[in-house]
Formats: sequence, structure tokens, C-alpha cells
Amino acid sequence: MPRYEMLNNVAHRDLRVATGFGPEFGDAVGMVPAYPSEFAELQREYPIFLRRDADTGGWQSVALLGFEQHENLFLQGDRWNAAYLPGAAAKGPFLIGFQENHVDGALTREAVLHVDLDHPRVSAMEGEPVFLPQGGNSPYLEHVAGVLRGIHDGHAFAAEMFAALDANGLIQPVTLDVRIDPEHRIGVNGLHAIDRDRLAQLDGATLAALNRAGYLEGAYLMLASLHNMRRLIAEKQRRLRGQDAAAAAGRN
Repeated sequence: MPRYEMLNNVAHRDLRVATGFGPEFGDAVGMVPAYPSEFAELQREYPIFLRRDADTGGWQSVALLGFEQHENLFLQGDRWNAAYLPGAAAKGPFLIGFQENHVDGALTREAVLHVDLDHPRVSAMEGEPVFLPQGGNSPYLEHVAGVLRGIHDGHAFAAEMFAALDANGLIQPVTLDVRIDPEHRIGVNGLHAIDRDRLAQLDGATLAALNRAGYLEGAYLMLASLHNMRRLIAEKQRRLRGQDAAAAAGRN
């Protein structure tokens, strides 16, 4: 279970965070949350889909990393083989929480950083320092704070964006049934995508309204991202060939 504490440079002055990659850090996952604020970067590397949030019933966009629950095809040893790291992965053990304060008799909510002290990336012995020796934020923490701001802004924007796309019939279920080779066929259930044909059939007024709200760009970026399925399939094929070659060598 996570053990979150409000981050401060006294209690956590020696805190370090491992920034490598691997299953030991929780990176062996088939998908991660994605946010509209990063769609322009994500769509160059990852297929972006939608799925229903099990808790809220709302839409959550995700970047697909693999075809199985614990398969991340972007992991290669201790490297993440992509030019852009999704914010959900880049934020590490940090999140934005809110602290309530009374200012001039009015209740306010202030965004503050929290850290999960039980996260596998957290270590007092190795990794990037969170604070400078004098107590200021390290460059690493400044970067994480920027990532979290993007996540926060993207999360707030996403709910209205996806509701508007859904109201116009643009979010439709997709069946990922991929034949990797004659002996391997894989599928991923529960995913949805933007329906290109329905989008093309929208009238001018609806398209203009979606564009003014900033939702149309996101829809097209999600569509463009689906070309990255070819990359995922090619990497899956490469790894299966390696497994088959290793198994054949073991039999000889």
C-alpha cells in the first residue's frame, strides 16, 4: 500500500529517487494513463486508446505499452526505448495532493507535492536527490513538478473533452485481435477509440464547437497515434522470435 507524506525539505532532506527502469520499479505494465496535455508528444510513440474508469465510470485515456497485463514492450533492459516518457511513468513516487487552509475566513485548497515513501523508486542510498544540500528543489524535483502540473491540467480537461466526444458518438469500442505470426494471436479487451468515420460525418457547427473547446485536436491526435500499433507489433514479433530461437537452442 502507498504511504504518502507531504513533501518537505526537512523531513525528506536525504530523499533520493531511482530513475532507472525495470520491472522492479513497477514499469512492467501493459498500459499507463495518458493525459490530453501530452497527446502531442505521446502520439509520436504510443497508441492512445480510451477505457472506462472502474471507479468513476468516466473515460480514461491510456497509452498502450504491450499486449498483456505486465508486458511493456518499450522496456529494454534498464532502458525505456522511446523519446518521450509518459507523465504517469515520469512522475515516479510523487503526486499532487491538496491542503485546506483558511485565508481571511475563506476556505482554500492549495496544491502540494506528496511522496509515496513505500514506492520502489524511493531510496536514501541511491538515485537522484530530491533537494539540494541548502534545501532548495533539485533539478529532478523541478522536472517532476512540471510533469505533475501537466497531469493535473490534463486530468481536469480530459473529463469534459471525453464527455463531449462521447455525446457526439465519437467513442466506440475496438477489438484488438492481432495476429503476430501464424502461431501467435493476441487480443486486448475493454479498449475504445475515436471513430474516424463518425468524426468525418459531423456537421460544421459541431466540428466548430469541438474545435473552439480544444477537443478536436485531441481527437485527431488520438487517431494519428494508432499508427504506432505497427511498432508494437514489430517489437512483439522480434521478442517472440528471440524466445523461439532460445527455446530451439535449448533443445539442441
